[in-house]
Amino acid sequence: MDAYEISTDPARLDIDAMHAYLTRSYWSPGIPRETVERAARHSLCFGAYERAGGRQVGLARVVTDHATFAYLCDVYVLEEHRGRGLGKRLMDAVMAHPAVTGARRAMLGTRDAHGLYARHGFRPPPNDGVLMQILKPDLYRNAATGD
Repeated sequence: MDAYEISTDPARLDIDAMHAYLTRSYWSPGIPRETVERAARHSLCFGAYERAGGRQVGLARVVTDHATFAYLCDVYVLEEHRGRGLGKRLMDAVMAHPAVTGARRAMLGTRDAHGLYARHGFRPPPNDGVLMQILKPDLYRNAATGD
């Protein structure tokens, strides 16, 4: 695991690399580069980097007020770097950060990584009528096609 390091330094983020992954992810297909850049600029980002060369190979982005709320999103590790515990290490760094440890509510959405997040205490919200959402799953795809 010494081959990687985690950093929250925004100057190290590789927006092009982030965009390349996110635009092909199931949660943000076709996302514009400008949107990725703006989201990163206004979020707490945890980049995962190869020590040799410094290439960004993973990300976890937290949308937070740094006091009461944190929303975890855009978590990924490039395919060729998976299976080495980097995702777990990335999540350990996120969950140890004061913006998350001090939050009254931390949330995320996932289709395929429930086990990774459950080990940090994430559970489905109760169906108590409190949580609501506006969901536009095809927003970027429709913007690209003009629909």
